[in-house]
Amino acid sequence: MSPIHSPIFTPVKIGPVTLRNRIIRSAAFENMAYGNKPSQELKDYHVAVSRGGVGMTTLAYASVSRSGLSFDGQLWMREEIVPALKDITDAIHAQGAKASIQLGHCGNMTHRATCGCTPVGPSPGFNLYSPTFVRGLRKEEIDTLVEDFGHAVELARQAGFDCVEIHAGHGYLISQFLSPYTNHRHDEYGGSLENRMRLMQRVIRRVMEAARDDMGVVVKMNMYDGFRSGMQREECLEVARELERLGVHALVLSAGFVSKAPMAVMRGAMPLRTLAHYMSWRKFWWLKALVRGFGRLMIPTVPYKDAYFLDDAKAFRAAVSLPLIYVGGMVSRAGMEEVLAAGFDALQMARALVRDTDFVNKLQSGEVERSECRHSNYCIGRMYTLQMRCNHCAGELPPSLRREIEKAEKRWSH
Repeated sequence: MSPIHSPIFTPVKIGPVTLRNRIIRSAAFENMAYGNKPSQELKDYHVAVSRGGVGMTTLAYASVSRSGLSFDGQLWMREEIVPALKDITDAIHAQGAKASIQLGHCGNMTHRATCGCTPVGPSPGFNLYSPTFVRGLRKEEIDTLVEDFGHAVELARQAGFDCVEIHAGHGYLISQFLSPYTNHRHDEYGGSLENRMRLMQRVIRRVMEAARDDMGVVVKMNMYDGFRSGMQREECLEVARELERLGVHALVLSAGFVSKAPMAVMRGAMPLRTLAHYMSWRKFWWLKALVRGFGRLMIPTVPYKDAYFLDDAKAFRAAVSLPLIYVGGMVSRAGMEEVLAAGFDALQMARALVRDTDFVNKLQSGEVERSECRHSNYCIGRMYTLQMRCNHCAGELPPSLRREIEKAEKRWSH
């Protein structure tokens, strides 16, 4: 099959929105929203990806409130940033692509210095990674949070976004309510799965109301949390069925918990030397020391392979009928066509588009069959401190980081 006639490059509908092809730039954190507002660098990157051929590009992790911020470089949805966001969506649309924005709340994965308050979650506890104490949300705060999600969707409409992606996975707040690992509540929001889904249900109903009939609504969810005390597949299948009943337009199927099993999300090894190298001793001294001393125990390696979520995702394809968006290890035309042939409607990728923003056009023209990404995860190691960037365009690197990259590329590239 010649590339130009591949099903990858056929249109697809997500609710009321039609994409020119089935490739979506996933909501991988760019760390380019300095001061929690859009930057020229954020705009330039998403415009380049759009010019490079994607059907839709997704601005990553925009918090619905200040309490949901986990990094200084994340977007915070508020009226004052709408004009700058509109400038970005206009520029994306000028390249023929659609624009989406991921909306979420990090829950307990933050620190007072970032979010401006004691971090909140479904239940009180202690976050070792900040480190900080966490308090449980009060019921009236949950009511406010639900409204925050609806207001964020309304702001996204004003800013010209075609779709919103609600983050209900990876151990952020909605995921924290869903998972028995983090939800120890004894009220109507805790205990049974029916109760643990209650926050998600309220948020999605409010989001669907705010999205009206002209915006696509996508939900990113876990197929499993990645450890014994977290959510397993059967409960996650029920979450997927409930999201279908709530009327969302598509699901993005992922897995893993950033505070417990981060490499279940991204696969391969966390580049610990890179991660520690870019951390400031002044700001992250505790985490830098933990990474240097116990990094491999804290962040164990999970083997990488192309299309690494596909076998798990097939169980969800069999369980629901709404459109499903595959994510995870999409670096080759053969892998993408395998995913679409298995009944998935679209696919997301990030690392291939960090490596080369023109990858999709090159794939369609037949210039390439596979991304040149070699899965060192350098881009992930630096994104917690600096902008997400591939090692091939990061300039001269210290020899220790270069050796780490070369070792990982040798192990995981095909």
